[in-house]
Amino acid sequence: MTMKTNHPIVLFDGVCNFCNSSINFIIRRDRSKIFRFAPLQSETGAKVLRQFGLPPHWVETIVLVEDGGCYTRSTAALRIARRLGGPWSILYVLRVIPAAARDIVYDLIARNRYRWFGRKDACMIPTQEVRERFLEGVDHPQGRPV
Repeated sequence: MTMKTNHPIVLFDGVCNFCNSSINFIIRRDRSKIFRFAPLQSETGAKVLRQFGLPPHWVETIVLVEDGGCYTRSTAALRIARRLGGPWSILYVLRVIPAAARDIVYDLIARNRYRWFGRKDACMIPTQEVRERFLEGVDHPQGRPV
């Protein structure tokens, strides 16, 4: 299934401290402002998960919708790094490692992210200067779908 967008969309676990730090990392380095963002727990997140046949409450991964395709886990992270340019784009060479092997490390971090980095009671609220890059409000309680 394809979904055409003008901008790549990054879906993330809105209550995860590590995930929120990762989104802030992307925002600071995305000088062309190409990426758009939404929590997986949002209506947009749920819609994208449905469109691509992914589990409806799947928050253990980052999801990238780009060029009509949907990418998850380490593949999504590498494709995002490639689009950031500069030294970050070099990480894309790691795609030569099979996704199954890369995802072992990704899944280890994903399984332990709340324990290692903590979680919030509600999704992040973007600052005013980046709010237009978010596809919908991100401040619903407990990370539950709205």
